[in-house]
Amino acid sequence: MTVGLCALATAFAAAAPANAADRAIRLTVDAGKPGATIDRHLFGQFAEQLGHGIYGGIWVGKDSAIPNTRGIRNDVVAALKAIKVPNVRWPGGCYADSYHWRDGIGPERTTRVNTAWGNVVDSNAFGTDEFMDFAQQVGAEAYISLNVGSGSVAEAQDWMEYMTADQPTTLAKLRAANGHPAPYRVAMMGIGNESWDCGGLMTPDEYTAELRRYARFVGSYNAKEPSLKIAVGPGTDDTAWTEAVMKTWKERHGWSFDIQGLSLHSYTIYDGWPPHMPSTNFDESAYAHVIKETLKMGPLIDKQSAVMDKYDPQKKIALVVDEWGAWLAPTPGTNPAFLMQQNSQRDAILAALNINIFARHADRVRMANIAQMINVLQAMILTDGPKMVLTPTYDVFKMYVPFQDATFIPVSYDAGSYVHGDTTLPRLDAIAARGKDGRIWLSLTNLDPNRPLDVDTAALGFKATSADGQTLSAPKVDSVNTFDHPRTVSPKPISGTLKNGAIVLTLPPASVTVVSLQP
Repeated sequence: MTVGLCALATAFAAAAPANAADRAIRLTVDAGKPGATIDRHLFGQFAEQLGHGIYGGIWVGKDSAIPNTRGIRNDVVAALKAIKVPNVRWPGGCYADSYHWRDGIGPERTTRVNTAWGNVVDSNAFGTDEFMDFAQQVGAEAYISLNVGSGSVAEAQDWMEYMTADQPTTLAKLRAANGHPAPYRVAMMGIGNESWDCGGLMTPDEYTAELRRYARFVGSYNAKEPSLKIAVGPGTDDTAWTEAVMKTWKERHGWSFDIQGLSLHSYTIYDGWPPHMPSTNFDESAYAHVIKETLKMGPLIDKQSAVMDKYDPQKKIALVVDEWGAWLAPTPGTNPAFLMQQNSQRDAILAALNINIFARHADRVRMANIAQMINVLQAMILTDGPKMVLTPTYDVFKMYVPFQDATFIPVSYDAGSYVHGDTTLPRLDAIAARGKDGRIWLSLTNLDPNRPLDVDTAALGFKATSADGQTLSAPKVDSVNTFDHPRTVSPKPISGTLKNGAIVLTLPPASVTVVSLQP
């Protein structure tokens, strides 16, 4: 079913003579032991009613001069379709637990103050029907976060009935009157958000009591299209919350109560709260520290997965990392509550490393949502009025499209070391997979910002004659794309050269490369 790769060796192109640190690194791919499916939902997105994430980022209104379809930006939709966004989580985030869905339907909307993010006025012009329209335009599944903190089971029931009922109920008729006679599909349903903090300051026991009620009484009203139910999970490496939820599931699940996922939130935040690491004009030390911090995602998943395995050895419950990414200092001059930050080549490296970690844990981690999609935190897209720019993180997601629903192939290698001051990191991070197209795809990330990396591949199980793909690099690790210079950081074609029966690729410093091997 799978095809083999090779030995992979690396040698560094440095001006100094080669020494022990520059010896070749050997990587082997065991094509005879295919792993789990790298679920396409690992590449999910997150859109919260926060800052300019929705208003100006997605929604401009039907009367806007910015080209739109029913008020939704055409340029943003086209860009997201190109990366095959599998799902979008909405309306939050912390905002979800103060959101009341009836405020955002019909011709007359209720204006509220967004108490979660900056106390700004929210017109609720973008509500349930607009979000569903947006998801359908993009081709993404809807992941709805229910209001557990300030809402009720009855309110959540009504919302799900409004969205999903396929019979002529009063709420289904209301949906039809608002322009959508056919029921919507709610593929995933989050039962609260960060209930240990902004979602209600609950204890594990308090949350599991709420979980039992919501999971029992709230769900899709279309039996042909049930919603996956995702419980709130931890936001730290403490396992008490995971223990409580998994114990509840083990003891209570059955015909009247079940969940299919447990969330995990983990941001890359260096050196304490509030986030103060700048997103631009940083030095190599800041690069190394942030990358080291993001690699903690692997041990965090291992620790939480070990608890889940005690109660669920068959891995029926997915670990859903539905908030992750770099949380850095707000861009100077912007509203700090809007969480707007620039996006550099460092963020591209960070994104690739996290996706690789999720892929290595694909038997348990079957869904993830980067925070956030547009204009907030580690965004795919930045907008300013009619202008739009794609970020380096966007390019990583586009390069990784062949990994969606691909079959993971284990790799083993000595990654070598990149050392800066007191920080030591692996020089190389790599994953391999067989894509749905039948090809073997290889992702190679060179973490070293100073030295290129020569990769020597030789096929095992078939004879590879070429390797072609793209590499994402930048003039500096803090290089960014701006509205005036939108492609400072952009992927370039890369091809391997056949040398002594092996394919040789040269990876630029601090780069992400994705290639397919051709027989």
